[in-house]
Formats: sequence, structure tokens, C-alpha cells
Amino acid sequence: MRILIVSKALVNGVYQRKLEELARLPDVELLAVVPPFWHENRVGVLQLERRYVEGYQLVVEPMWFNGHHHVHFYPGLGKHIARFRPDILHIDEEPYNLVTAHAALLGRRYRARILFFTWQNLYRRYPPPFSWFEQLNYRLASAAVAGNHEAADVLRRKGFRGPLAVIPQFGVDPELFRPMTVARAAVPTIGFVGRLVPEKGADLLIRALAQLPGRVQLEIVGDGIERTRLELLATELGVRDRVLFRGGVPPALMPEALNRFDVLVVPSRTRRNWKEQFGRVIIEAMSCGVPVVGSSSGEIPHVIGDPSLVFPEDDVDALVRLLRNLLADPERRRQLGEAGRRRVLAHYTQRRIAEQYYAVYQAMLAARRFESQVTEEG
Repeated sequence: MRILIVSKALVNGVYQRKLEELARLPDVELLAVVPPFWHENRVGVLQLERRYVEGYQLVVEPMWFNGHHHVHFYPGLGKHIARFRPDILHIDEEPYNLVTAHAALLGRRYRARILFFTWQNLYRRYPPPFSWFEQLNYRLASAAVAGNHEAADVLRRKGFRGPLAVIPQFGVDPELFRPMTVARAAVPTIGFVGRLVPEKGADLLIRALAQLPGRVQLEIVGDGIERTRLELLATELGVRDRVLFRGGVPPALMPEALNRFDVLVVPSRTRRNWKEQFGRVIIEAMSCGVPVVGSSSGEIPHVIGDPSLVFPEDDVDALVRLLRNLLADPERRRQLGEAGRRRVLAHYTQRRIAEQYYAVYQAMLAARRFESQVTEEG
């Protein structure tokens, strides 16, 4: 099984672990095409890391229009497809992007089976040429993967009729994100990790904290345009001395940061142009044995997997009740932490995610063999 993956996300070395796990599976020959860097508007230039590169080929190919999600592409991709002749061409991009259409056309030229990926969980109609790319990719693709359940629903609603699986783009490494003994605060600590923007809902946690006992504190990891407003809100509500703003934390230190929390809260709120697509910090915290509470936005309830830990979006009173009960019951927190890690090990490690993609690839090739057999018999 010759698999070629095109993915700008793989500039992040942590994500390359999935490829090592995939390359270990039976009969897999794997080539990944990645850019030398990716310019992400919110964080700047992300240079390619080579962190997990055993067992497969990692090829660096320059990209045109780097930083532009919808119109970037790899002008030299064709030579890699022609040389490698993949059975499966996995394009780790949305179907309405130029890069997906360009790669799919090249792949079909060499009889590769095409797979694309989508996170888009809001129903949107795009103007030409993006609507053209989208419909072209629906026709060329043999299968698709959606990173969340609502994205799968959107694909069906927009007309994709091929095989469709729901699998996150990447998993978590349970050897990095694991329960560990760290220095912890003397009082119960609620954690928040994320961008400080309105849709991430950190203000809800500050409002909830104001209704919780004074011996509880809130630690906010992350930065963004809302930080000053959040500090003012904490002051107005009389809890500024109980809110610790840590700023951004380097990825290597995130497991330690998560292990300091008694509970992590992901209080995202849906907006007209945004809904939580997955919430990667959820599986990172669960892998560390930290219980996670989340809002009902997007994919959060599916990832957490326990309805008792989900509260309605923007409902501060419901969040307060949930936190009050959890913080008063250390044994329940311990049990939830253990259950969360078991859930990650069963569904969300890089190995499990690789195995799920492998099953999709196998089904795609089985369909090709069936089609060939029908053609011969006909």
C-alpha cells in the first residue's frame, strides 16, 4: 500500500508521530510532502521540525502563496506523485481549497485513489472559484475524512456521496501527555488553556469563579486580544487575586501545566462564523489524567464522551453547579481522570488515529479491487 500524504500541518514535529505509527502498519510504504514552513496569521512563521521521521520519507516541497489557506498549492507536487505512484493520495486539506483540487487532478492522472480531510463544521456556500474546487473534489475523491461529526453532516448536505469517516486529524502522544507529579497550588485550581478571544469563553470561567468558594483559584494559560478585558472583569467581580494569567506556555511544558489543574474547563461558545471543531487540549488534559468539563459547542461533547461533564453554552449557573460538585469530591475527580485517560488510550492516541486512517485506506483499495473485478467480468 503506497500512501502519499500532502499536509502543511506536518511542519509541527509532534504531529509527525502519527506517520511513524502509520508506517509501522502492515504493507505500508509512506511518503509525506510538506512545506519548509507555514505562515500562520495568529502566530507567525512555523518552521518545519523534523521530530518523528523514522520509517517513512519526508519530502520538503516549496509552496506558492504560503499563509493563504484557500489558494496555496505546491507547484512541484506532480514530480513526487509521478515518482512514487501512490495507491492512495491523502490530501490533508479542505475540499474548497486550491491545493486539494490541484493535488487531486495530479493524483488521478496517475490512477491514485483520492482522500481529502475537512474540519469545517459550519454550512457555508463559497463563491467561485472555491465552489468549483469543492464540487470538483467531491467528484474526484474516493473517500473523505471529517474531523468532527458536524463536519461530516455538512459534507453530506453539500452533496458529497462517497465513503466518509469521522476521525480527528491527529491524536495525542500518551507518553508525553501523562499523569505526573508536579508542584501544585495549595488550593483547588481550575484551568483554562486557549486563545483569549470571545469565542473561547474565558470570561465565563471568571464569572463562575466569583460564585465559587474563596479557596478556589483559576489559572489561565494563553494570550490574546481579550486579556485586558478579562483582567478588568476579574477586578470588577472581586476575584482578581484568585485569577492567575500565565500567558503562553511552550508546547514542551504543556503536560506539566495541565498536571497542575484539578479540572480543566473548555467553555467555548458558538458564533455565526465559528464553532468548536475539536478542542485538542481536551485530549491532552484527559491523557494527563485531568478531568475535563466542556460546553456544548461543536465537537466538545463527543470528545469528552461523558454527558455529565458538559454544560450548555453560556450557562454560568450550570457551570458553577458542575464545578462546585467536582471540586468538593476529590475521589470523583480521580475516577474521572482515570476514565479520561482510558478514553484517550482507546480512541485518541497517535497510534489509534493511525489505525483508523489505515482502515479507511484499506477500504478504499478494496473498493478499487472490486471495481476492477466488475469491469473485467463485464
